[in-house]
Amino acid sequence: MKFGFSFTVFLLIGFALGNENFSQETIAAFNLDMGNEILSEEISSSFNVMHYGAVGNGQVDDSQAFNKAWGAVCSAKVGEGIATLVVPQGKTFLLSPLKFQGPCQAKSIHFQLGGTLTAPQSISWANGQVNVWLQFSSVENLILDGDGTIDGQGFHWWQPCIKTSIFGSFFNCARRPGALNFHDCNGLRLKGLTHLNSPRTHIAINECKNVVISDLRVKAPEDSPNTDGIDISRSTNVQIQDSTIETGDDCVAINGGSSFINITGVNCGPGHGISVGSLGDGSYDTVEEVHVRNCNFSNTQNGVRIKTFQGGSGFARKISFEHSFFNNVDNPIVINQFYQNKAKLRSHGIWQKAAAVQVSDVTYSDLQGTSAGDRAIDLNCDNVVGCSNIVISNVRITSGNGAKIYGSCNNAHGTAMNVQPAVPCMS
Repeated sequence: MKFGFSFTVFLLIGFALGNENFSQETIAAFNLDMGNEILSEEISSSFNVMHYGAVGNGQVDDSQAFNKAWGAVCSAKVGEGIATLVVPQGKTFLLSPLKFQGPCQAKSIHFQLGGTLTAPQSISWANGQVNVWLQFSSVENLILDGDGTIDGQGFHWWQPCIKTSIFGSFFNCARRPGALNFHDCNGLRLKGLTHLNSPRTHIAINECKNVVISDLRVKAPEDSPNTDGIDISRSTNVQIQDSTIETGDDCVAINGGSSFINITGVNCGPGHGISVGSLGDGSYDTVEEVHVRNCNFSNTQNGVRIKTFQGGSGFARKISFEHSFFNNVDNPIVINQFYQNKAKLRSHGIWQKAAAVQVSDVTYSDLQGTSAGDRAIDLNCDNVVGCSNIVISNVRITSGNGAKIYGSCNNAHGTAMNVQPAVPCMS
């Protein structure tokens, strides 16, 4: 405890006065001071990974040190305070797959990342049982922030996978792990970090509530396979704000079981845009209350997209895309209810007969910019259930290369007003 100085001063004052019987006011003041010292120490409880044996030279595996530090911070009894795990700046920590398991004693855990966390530079550390490098599970009110970096060393995984797609299937691309996963972490705050080169998905949010993600930089090469920026599944009340995402796949993907997702101020590109889905791959999936606003898409394959499989069931509804800008985007606005998993290709005839996830109550408003392809708006809805209550207003998309562009739609029902290019099946 840090009350030695206060206690010494207290005694000196007493002896100087020559009075062993201190006044009640003096005793009360001392007790308050002591209490504040103890409370301050509890609230500021901090655990530095260097004190648990971490080396931080990027060569020695620091996994055991991080495990020990996590055990200490998670079991710390700090009352209503915050227990902090400190990863210092200027250090690089080589980590094997780790699971930071809760629940923890503290009301909140602060994982303060100043340095760099790096995955092993090989593909030998993951197998069929390892599908994520770093996972946080059942940690309430987790704060993961700082100016540090999480580097998945994905290029060791991508090259064999890219060769597979060209030369044939001699490497199982499905083995590739994600970099960072949050499971059942309610009250999560993720802020300020740089996420680089995941073997697969950079950040996955699964079965979480009340999440705020902000001020992130997520970066991987444009040709890196399936390197989604942020994937959300079975989660509710998730906010993604003021972040830049440059990857080889979706900047943000909203998957089944998710609701009340708000995405604001995201710069996306390169990548595949912001997607709702894919949904209904032989299952019942639901997504609702997804709102994308004030986002910029630059040199992406898609802009705002809803994608569902044939043969599934469920719904995607109450979705809005507003006040956003496209720069040289191949397919700015897309609904595709005939989406397919390339590993499960089916004949076109089956597409036309199967049921689908119902898409309804979708709004596109105040969307501007340029299209790199000729089909700027593509609403390709299922022949059985179709898409209903689609509203498009104040949308102006022009060609980025001087070519003629157009809008296309199939079984999409709703209204279109002040839209360029025109969408022929919408009134």
